[in-house]
Amino acid sequence: MSTTTFGTRLRAAMDTHGPLCVGIDPHRALVESWGLSYDLAGLERFALTCVEAFAGTVAVVKPQSAFFEVFGSRGVAVLERVLSDLRAAGTLTILDAKRGDIGSTMGAYAEAFLGEDATAPADALTVSPYLGYGSLRPAIDLAARTGRGVFVLALTSNPEGPTVQHAVRDGHSVAEAVVAGAADDNAEAAARGELGHVGLVVGATVGDAVTRLGLDLSGSAAPLLAPGLGAQGAGPGDLRAVFGDAVAQVLPNVSRSVLSAGPDVAALTEAAARDADAVRAAL
Repeated sequence: MSTTTFGTRLRAAMDTHGPLCVGIDPHRALVESWGLSYDLAGLERFALTCVEAFAGTVAVVKPQSAFFEVFGSRGVAVLERVLSDLRAAGTLTILDAKRGDIGSTMGAYAEAFLGEDATAPADALTVSPYLGYGSLRPAIDLAARTGRGVFVLALTSNPEGPTVQHAVRDGHSVAEAVVAGAADDNAEAAARGELGHVGLVVGATVGDAVTRLGLDLSGSAAPLLAPGLGAQGAGPGDLRAVFGDAVAQVLPNVSRSVLSAGPDVAALTEAAARDADAVRAAL
């Protein structure tokens, strides 16, 4: 169990390495573009090359669980090694698994990925609030107890997201309710002027949605994981327009634009450093 809050550790990592999260997304096209076979051996080579390139050099690394799970238990074992090796190097991890359920099932997901007895716990886990923000309580509370974090989907970068996230009930959008929930859970951290342990996923490609929906991101004290840079079309210069006065909380995520520099370790490290520098300058 960490004695330092997730928000404090995340801020320190962003200040040291630049505000950038690099994904490890070993999908077939990327693995094969590295000249590797799309099998367990190729997955392991790809993932461990990423660990070598990013451990100790970037603020956060975000493995996408699905691309490991597709290889069954042996793929999950590779994922566990990735998480363990990054932790040993002192690099923060966000496991992108987007879990969401109710009651004891949500509690089991939380224990699997964030618990003290987890085989290879991540520093934070992405979670889905669409069974109601309150359904995430087991993960939110466990993360607080163990010094870990969660990132709750709020305004995602996919084009289908607005049909749910922009929907309004009683004058408030679904996204607004998610942001308000995070703000409540981060209230103590906000009072200390720190980042909280409940982050939000807000795409860098959502345009004026934050303003149009009246979301108080800066008041939420939430770390803001921002996918969409690079291959999805957003650039560092879009971040200030999307996030406004919450830019200091933003952790942009890049994957394909950096991973395409592989399989050379030095080239991967250099690509991540260039993106981190560009984001730091823009913010």
